[in-house]
Amino acid sequence: MASLRLTRSASRALLRPSLSSSLSIISSSSSSSSSSSTTITSPNFVTRLYHLFPDFENSRHHFNVSKKNLSLLSNFRPGIAWISTSSGVADNSGKGDQNNKNVAGGPSWIDLYLPRGIQPYAKLARLDKPIGTWLLAWPCMWSITLASTPGQLPDFKMAALFGCGALLLRGAGCTVNDLLDRDIDTMVERTKLRPVASGLLTPFQGICFLGFQLLLGLGILLQLNNYSRVLGASSLLLVFSYPLMKRFTFWPQAYLGLTFNWGALLGWSAVKGSLDPAIVFPLYFSGVFWTLVYDTIYAHQL
Repeated sequence: MASLRLTRSASRALLRPSLSSSLSIISSSSSSSSSSSTTITSPNFVTRLYHLFPDFENSRHHFNVSKKNLSLLSNFRPGIAWISTSSGVADNSGKGDQNNKNVAGGPSWIDLYLPRGIQPYAKLARLDKPIGTWLLAWPCMWSITLASTPGQLPDFKMAALFGCGALLLRGAGCTVNDLLDRDIDTMVERTKLRPVASGLLTPFQGICFLGFQLLLGLGILLQLNNYSRVLGASSLLLVFSYPLMKRFTFWPQAYLGLTFNWGALLGWSAVKGSLDPAIVFPLYFSGVFWTLVYDTIYAHQL
């Protein structure tokens, strides 16, 4: 769960007495019971919230902020407050001081241990949510294991290379996804506080970070044989096009399966120098259907 950190001075700025006078709440008697948003029009208040809420292109000085998010601002106290980038709202299951010290689940290890300047990049790569890296790495490990000599352990050096490659490629895929979906993410409660959508990172910074990840990935790819280099590079077409599939098909999970299980082909070729269709294709397509199952479950849990 990624988060946004407010310093002590920023918290006090939000608590100034002028805050209440800077709000203009517009509501009518006919819609007061059904409306779930509060209109904020003060430029000074918008300036203070610039790094908290997405910067809507056509309404920079006019936000519709949900009452639940607005209630967080009234609860800000000097110290540290945490806002979830996965849900965007507070977890109200706790009571009293528990809510104040742990908003929306509390900080991740990124917020606790990484320098503040690189925290948005770590969140952009989803380093605090490693399950995606594991799901990308497992097909690689299966294939490397199948390709090992009978009676011997798999090549651990190769497995380590593929583990690092899975981490980098998953981060690159998440970066591409957030860059392409930044306008959509601002309209979704679960994603509107992601680094690019919320304005913590500009699209140019995201592209630079994407290039950095791909450069490191290229260094790993060059450690493999020529056959695997071509096969690995061809997977980038799937990685870059997957975020667009949700716009054109009701089956993005199937395309995700084709992308996430490419390592089932690459792991074998990295060890053997070629592909054995009788072995790697059943493994690959089994992984595709496996992805259909877990990604469909994930979609229904959101």
